[in-house]
Amino acid sequence: MEHTESQVVSSKQPCDDCGSSDAKAYYDDGHTYCYSCTTHHRGNTMNTEVTLMPRGTEVELENMKQRWMNAKPASIPDRSLKSGTVAHYGVLVTDTKHYYPYFKDCESVPCGFKIRTVENKGFAVLGDIKGTGLFGQQKFGNARRKTVIVTEGEVDAMAAYQMLEGKFHVVSIRGGAAHAGQNFKEAYDYLDGYEEIILCFDADDAGKAGIEKAAEVFAGKLKVIKLDPRLGKDAADYLTAGRTKEFVDATWSASPYTPKGVLSSADLWEILNQDEPDSLGDYPWAPLNRMTYGFRPTELITVTAGSGLGKSSILREIVMHLKQTTSNRIGCLFMEESVKRTAEGFMSVDLSQPIHLPTSTVKKGSEEYADSFQRTFGDDQIMIMDASFDTGATVDQVVSRVRYMAKALDCKIIILDHISILVSGGQYGDERKALDEIMTKLRTLTQDTGIVLFAVSHLKRPDGKGHEDGAVTSVSQLRGSASIAQLSDFVIGLERNGQSDDATERNTTHIRVLKNRFSGITGPAGHLLYHNDTGRLTEYVPIEEEGDSEYL
Repeated sequence: MEHTESQVVSSKQPCDDCGSSDAKAYYDDGHTYCYSCTTHHRGNTMNTEVTLMPRGTEVELENMKQRWMNAKPASIPDRSLKSGTVAHYGVLVTDTKHYYPYFKDCESVPCGFKIRTVENKGFAVLGDIKGTGLFGQQKFGNARRKTVIVTEGEVDAMAAYQMLEGKFHVVSIRGGAAHAGQNFKEAYDYLDGYEEIILCFDADDAGKAGIEKAAEVFAGKLKVIKLDPRLGKDAADYLTAGRTKEFVDATWSASPYTPKGVLSSADLWEILNQDEPDSLGDYPWAPLNRMTYGFRPTELITVTAGSGLGKSSILREIVMHLKQTTSNRIGCLFMEESVKRTAEGFMSVDLSQPIHLPTSTVKKGSEEYADSFQRTFGDDQIMIMDASFDTGATVDQVVSRVRYMAKALDCKIIILDHISILVSGGQYGDERKALDEIMTKLRTLTQDTGIVLFAVSHLKRPDGKGHEDGAVTSVSQLRGSASIAQLSDFVIGLERNGQSDDATERNTTHIRVLKNRFSGITGPAGHLLYHNDTGRLTEYVPIEEEGDSEYL
């Protein structure tokens, strides 16, 4: 299908389909076309095979060939291209359009032209350029040569050739990164005549995908120029920005192509010299910090304990500690309690008084109550999402809420209490598979967003003494799925004998690090004593353990 009448109204736009930053064009009849991935949108339909570029008549083509043969050299000032460079590639320049010639076999006259309109930067085709050689190929012949540089576009090829002062052969693929694999196959004999092929593709996702396609054909002899997107995404950007030296340096530093996941020594050295991510915070308790060194971006921390053993209280202490010691925004989804209970729980920590109890001296409507609210929530550092008693929530809905807090609300640390509620409603037939699914998605989410995620998980009831009676926790007791332990960076177990006759023992929570991917140190990590009058948890060292361990 051909479109010969529609006009470009906006070009050089980003493409959501392939990630290219400037390959999408919008036309006056409503359709769009990406010159990188070749995706065409019209209304609610998509057709990746449609040809949007008018080919013109044979008469027009013959007239253009005559104009091309008689053309005088001209520069392209807006791209900083000199007339000698433009003439070398046989590009015809007029006031309104640029004509890039394409040749078949050893013909000396083009069989077609790619046309760029200067005003709107749209593209069209005159003649037939399918099956032609690469742009510029006719200038360098088929004899065996040492090195050729391949770019995504014609202007990039000319820019690279000019910056390198003609010391390298530089050609371009015809249809952008999306066609790299096919173009390389068609030009196999020509490219195979070089000892090495250096790719200079755009520094965007489409360019990276194009490199992978080209590598399927010539992986053994490929090198890749790594452009710094801060200086420009392609060779043309470097030239217009006056970054010739940086481009030349990048060319001479081109590194051999390595498949995804395989690191060259240069890549590995670059990784080793990167700064470690800054800590996003630490815990309120020294023994736990000495074992974990706080927590860092992308870490998934699972907190687990028996039912009713104070997991939410400990998380509230951590959140309020982070509010006082960092500027990071904290997102909270407490799925088993109301928003009011969650909010008053944080205010209780602020006031060191459990204000939800009838015995509290801080009453609603009082100045003290209002002041505590302002201290706790007035600056929006703590964000609460209403997910109370949402037993019907699906895995995707919960993950979407976490992503929203990370992306839209810019929360760096997120509390999800708890993942077990997702399977308690019975909408999933297989609890293990449901927990596998949510843990995999949460693990991916932390990597994608860089957040720290605290996820609460329940434990299976052990044989014999239960966790409510002080049973020791272990990763094998995590409810439902081994993926909870496997995908977590840390697993922190909480133990307390809530039925002990001794008040101190009944109110003491023992912290145990069950998994520690960062330092590898596991085991007891201190004790926390709950004070009924203040509702607070403080570090506590039993007399028999004083001086017993560096972590207590």
